[in-house]
Amino acid sequence: MSETSGTSQGPLPESAQRVADLLAGIGHDRPVVMLPATGRTSAEAAAGLGCSVAEIAKSIIFRRVADDVPVLVIASGSNRVDEAKVAARVGALGKADARFVRDKTGYAIGGVCPIGHAVAPVMLLDRDLFQYESVWAAAGHPHAVFNLTPAQLQTMTGAEVADVAQLVQPVNGEVAS
Repeated sequence: MSETSGTSQGPLPESAQRVADLLAGIGHDRPVVMLPATGRTSAEAAAGLGCSVAEIAKSIIFRRVADDVPVLVIASGSNRVDEAKVAARVGALGKADARFVRDKTGYAIGGVCPIGHAVAPVMLLDRDLFQYESVWAAAGHPHAVFNLTPAQLQTMTGAEVADVAQLVQPVNGEVAS
């Protein structure tokens, strides 16, 4: 086991250890952390980490219709991804079921890491993440996460930074903030 798995929780699950090894291999100096409860959703991960939902870098996988290539959108946990904005950049999108996600990424839904995919995805990185000093991303398992800066995330993935968030709709004629 690598030094990144040296947590008080014991050894990492295999998929999280694979991510820890990838991170160590690229010189990332922050460990993979195991949450006591699931981090399957951004809200669950944020609650376990004591950070805001917006500081969770969630990985959303789509299927590009033209060629079945995976499309990974790494979005702020507080944002809903605007599929029309993503499709305008990468082509028509289809839904990615659990099998597609596992086959193309090597990870289960809820633990999709931004790096180390079985098939290289087309990637977009939510520009809203850059307002935070650091963010948390899934580390290959629904309980595993790692911390990094948005700039490190962009460097690791090579993802294009883009506006991928749905606009918040006004309620009862009020201006949304």
